[in-house]
Amino acid sequence: MLCPLEMMPPEEKNPDGVGEGDRASGLVLLQALKSGSTRKGCDPFAQTQRSKLQHRRARINQQINKEMRMRAGAENLFRATSNHKVKETVALELSYVNSNLQLLKEELEELNSSMDVYQNDSESISVPMIPLGLKETKELDLLVPLKDFISEHYGEEGILFEKEIKEFMELRQAMRTPSRNEAGLELLMEYYNQLYFLDSRFFPPTKSLGVFFHWYDSLTGVPSHQRALAFEKGSVLFNIGALHTQIGARQDRASLPGLNQAIDAFQKAAGAFNYLKENFSNAPSLDMSAASLNMLVRLMVAQVQECVFEKMSLLRAQHDFLTRLQLAQEAARVEDVYSLVHQTMTQAHVKDYVPFSWTTMVHVKSEHFKALSHYFAAIALCDCPAASDAELPEQEKAFIQFHVTMPEGPSLRVLLQDPEERRKLGKAHLKKAIMKHEEAMRIHGLCKILRKMDILQEVLSFAHKRSLSKYSEIDHEEDFFETGDAPDIYPKTHQKPEIKSPNFSQVKVTDLFHRLGPLSVFSAKTKWYPLRRVHLMRGENGFGFTLRGDSPVLIAGVIPGGCAAEAGLKEGDYIISVNGKDCKWSKHAEVVQLLKSTGEEGVEIGVITLQGSEGPKAADKKAAAMSSGSGMLKSNKENSRKSLMNSKSASTLLVWSKKSKRSKKSTYGIPFTAVGDNEAMY
Repeated sequence: MLCPLEMMPPEEKNPDGVGEGDRASGLVLLQALKSGSTRKGCDPFAQTQRSKLQHRRARINQQINKEMRMRAGAENLFRATSNHKVKETVALELSYVNSNLQLLKEELEELNSSMDVYQNDSESISVPMIPLGLKETKELDLLVPLKDFISEHYGEEGILFEKEIKEFMELRQAMRTPSRNEAGLELLMEYYNQLYFLDSRFFPPTKSLGVFFHWYDSLTGVPSHQRALAFEKGSVLFNIGALHTQIGARQDRASLPGLNQAIDAFQKAAGAFNYLKENFSNAPSLDMSAASLNMLVRLMVAQVQECVFEKMSLLRAQHDFLTRLQLAQEAARVEDVYSLVHQTMTQAHVKDYVPFSWTTMVHVKSEHFKALSHYFAAIALCDCPAASDAELPEQEKAFIQFHVTMPEGPSLRVLLQDPEERRKLGKAHLKKAIMKHEEAMRIHGLCKILRKMDILQEVLSFAHKRSLSKYSEIDHEEDFFETGDAPDIYPKTHQKPEIKSPNFSQVKVTDLFHRLGPLSVFSAKTKWYPLRRVHLMRGENGFGFTLRGDSPVLIAGVIPGGCAAEAGLKEGDYIISVNGKDCKWSKHAEVVQLLKSTGEEGVEIGVITLQGSEGPKAADKKAAAMSSGSGMLKSNKENSRKSLMNSKSASTLLVWSKKSKRSKKSTYGIPFTAVGDNEAMY
């Protein structure tokens, strides 16, 4: 299900205020227990480090929310008062509140930088990845608003749909704490897909439901709220991407299956953020702004590229010359994409928003992988034997495309076959590798949070010592030449990252409010006149009307002077009940059977007329859509199948007007004794 570009209106003012902050995590767990929302994929009770981190983030979100409301009140008082003493007191209070907000945001930044919590428990040493925390949301009570809308718009008793409303609310409660696995992703997808039906059923384009959706910024904790359902959809989609990052970060990247799963997870995270950027706009929170999403897409692509390098290191275990050149180019490619991410993170709109530890981590990785590219180049030159005459053509071809600029010195043939020339160039590459290792360690030391990450410190230190050891090994006391500056290595990858957009049809759902009727007719966008109950007696020539289509069946024509015309039935009416039996989802044959089974007492038919469908032309345009032939099957899939996958084409009746010409001929251009193929007269 691909959604069109969804506009999120500017943040609206809640008449009741933003309200209390989200409840404490323990209370949320109790509510989950009471509501029975501990369904598959929901893990509110798991007392893991990650869940505790989420609960701490929720508590800080609540405190930030409270401080911001205090600041808003103080600012209003400061502007309203003309008393100087009051102004001084309020200014002092504002200073105190702003100080508290700064401390809370710093604490939240430290939580967002807790990358080690999301990493795997393997004993192998891997460079940590950057995952995202989930956006938090407040509890939402939809019981009264949806019941009122059902009564007002659909003319049904709202109380009869309490079970469906509560089931939807339980689903929303469950998706607030998804488990960090495929079941958690399916839970988020299921809720996202249900929002499609909720939007179609209860959110008319010209009227607000009066419900506010509250979400907290993933990184700053700043609360935002909107009436637009697009904000809810976008926030859930963001959490789908964030959960993919957590799944990717937890994989054991020392094994090939773990690397493949990490690559897949980060590619899907990039796809979710990219889809969000392209299909939703005007988000009230910074984490869903175009600039932030662009940064996140690039970060995920860079982490995919890093996994590809690690995968190549595992697969290319042999230590021949060409393999090491390939590893050097793969490392250069990782450095290239991380440099792009670092540039994006230091732009004006993102710099003050992204945690400093993230920016530092990306910068460290950029320098680290540049050092690795030079190290593998040196290893290829120094540890591999000089090229033989048979190997020379292949090695020349690879080496021509290896450097950004060709190194100074002898010809390529001499360089590849002379061990001393290879050692000189290898020494230059090692010198540059050591410089870049030291720069990575220097940048790492600037960030207090990264200094606490033992794994990262260990990786950087190991790589630095390895390069120093190799340099000492090839450095000769009798070297009187000055080590030159090695040219940079041309970035190249054998597996280009793929941005995988979300596959919403993967998780099939059933419309919870299916009993309201087919969406093609019974939606929030469609209006109809009140239900009419008509009593019909069968005449000599039958009831005097023609029927067409399924779910619901349409009265395509009424014979002048017949029983149907005298009873007040009109062309374009939909039959929704026969003798009290609900027929909204009934097939053509089922309605016909009900009509034929009536006796001398006649039949009571419940019909509705869509507003704006009066008159022969308008009625016939609607009638053309209900063709029981191939036309109906193509454009009214929603009526015959309930899953989300099949509801894409069922939007409004307007899409059916293309076949109206044939219908006009069969209904109005010929007498009723010659009924069209797609109609039946009764």
